[in-house]
Amino acid sequence: MKTKTIKLGSIVFGGNHPFVLIAGPCVIESKQGALAIGKKLKSITDRLNVPFIFKASYDKANRTSIDSFRGPGLIDGLKILSEIKSQLQVPVLSDVHSIEEVDRAAEVLDVIQIPAFLCRQTDLVVKAARTGKIVNVKKGQFLAPWDMKSVVKKIEHAGGGRILLTERGVSFGYNNLVTDFRSLDVMRGFGYPVIFDATHSVQQPGGLGHASGGNSEYIPLLSRCAVAAGCDGLFMETHPDPSKALSDGPNMVPLNQVDAFLKKLIAIDRVVKGTSK
Repeated sequence: MKTKTIKLGSIVFGGNHPFVLIAGPCVIESKQGALAIGKKLKSITDRLNVPFIFKASYDKANRTSIDSFRGPGLIDGLKILSEIKSQLQVPVLSDVHSIEEVDRAAEVLDVIQIPAFLCRQTDLVVKAARTGKIVNVKKGQFLAPWDMKSVVKKIEHAGGGRILLTERGVSFGYNNLVTDFRSLDVMRGFGYPVIFDATHSVQQPGGLGHASGGNSEYIPLLSRCAVAAGCDGLFMETHPDPSKALSDGPNMVPLNQVDAFLKKLIAIDRVVKGTSK
C-alpha cells in the first residue's frame, strides 16, 4: 500500500521526504528549562535543515511511583507549550491521557499523542481523531505491529485521516524492551507514516524498582537502524544533564550530543531515500 504524506505547515511526513525530528524533554520541568532546550534544538535543526516538532509532556500520568514528578499539569503545561510554540515558531506535541483533556489540548497542540499504554482506549483515540489534528499513536509494548491496524480503523471511522504510528519497542521478559524493525514496514503497510521512538525503545520499564531505567548507549545504534529502514520520523527525548532529569533520564540523549547524532542520521537518510543535499 502506498503511504500517505501527512503535512503540518511546511513539514511533510512520508513519501521521500527527509525524516522529521520530534524532540524535547520528557516532561516540562520548568518553563525556562523547556524553552532553553527548545531554542537549542531549533538552532541545531535550522542549521542542519531537519524538520522539527517540539515535544514535552505537561503531565506524566503513568509514572512508576506515586512520588514521581509528573509535570505542571494540563493548564499550566499547555500555557508553557503555547509560549514555546509562539516564541520559537515551531509546532508542538504532547500526550493526552483522558477524553476530558483533549479539547483543551487541541487548542494548543499541533500533534496530539496517544501514549503506548492507552493506544487501545477507544474513546480517547476517537476523541483525538475528531479534533482534526494530527494524531500520533504509540504502539503499545504489549501489541504486535499488525494489531495497530485496528487502532488505525478506529481513527478513520471517527473521520481522522492524519495519522502517525510510532514504534517504541515490545516487552521482552520483565523490565525489558526489544525493537523488531519489521514493525516499521508492517505499520507502514497500513498507509500512514511511521516514527521510531529512539529513547523509549531503550527504556527498562520499572527497572529501577521505584522508576524506569534504560540503556541510553544503544540509542545511536537503534536510530541508525530505524533511519536505514526508511522511517519517516524520529522521536527523541533530550536533556542538558540526563542524570538530573526528573523523568526518564536513563534513556535520554544528552543535549550536547544531538548535533553530531543528527548529522550521522541525515547521511543515512539521504542514501536510503536517494536524495541529495
